[in-house]
Amino acid sequence: MRFDFTISTQQDLVDAVETFGILPFFRNEIPGFSIEEHAAPGTWYAESEDFWPIWEWKGPVIRATGCAYGKFFAKKAAFVSRERFLDLANYRRDGYDFDARYDDGLASRKDKFLYDLVEANGPVLSKALKTMGEYRKGGRTGFETSLTRLQEQCYVLTSDFVYMLDRYGRPYGWGVAEYATPEQFMGETFTQNVYSNSPEESYGRLLTHLGELLPEADETALRRFLA
Repeated sequence: MRFDFTISTQQDLVDAVETFGILPFFRNEIPGFSIEEHAAPGTWYAESEDFWPIWEWKGPVIRATGCAYGKFFAKKAAFVSRERFLDLANYRRDGYDFDARYDDGLASRKDKFLYDLVEANGPVLSKALKTMGEYRKGGRTGFETSLTRLQEQCYVLTSDFVYMLDRYGRPYGWGVAEYATPEQFMGETFTQNVYSNSPEESYGRLLTHLGELLPEADETALRRFLA
């Protein structure tokens, strides 16, 4: 399998996610391993400031593939197919569901508060989460930090991007991120299989996959990427 493609259309992006399994959105320490570096002219930044195609395709790609999307790697966003996300979540969670992680002192109260909000209300828009959790000036702090950490640990993902509507029913602005737990978003396929293997086995499969996908990449860089 060669990581060699160009994204010119929304379907190209859908195909790339399903073909490669792990697809970072932005440039990273592994050269060429991102959507940004494979975007056709006019798809990453369009002439119109109101429409940047690839950025607008994120929600439709999530809906078309059922993939995971979130800040999974070094606080940067990536698409991960359902198949690969099972291994990524198993490895990152290290065998813990979130409550067990918290009970063992491996998660903060701030993270638990936000996780519980998502679990109780997901899928839920980021704006609603901030309102429910009173994340505001003079209120609760740490929303982005906890949200990023929960994504990197694979307890929360972006389940869609939703556009606000004006009084005429027309969408406007940027899509607002909607969050859910993987259990909510992927259902039994996820819950019945995520802990089927050891975290070490999942890590080995992920490393092998990346090695086959990126044969010229240094293994140390691949390990850093997964960590």
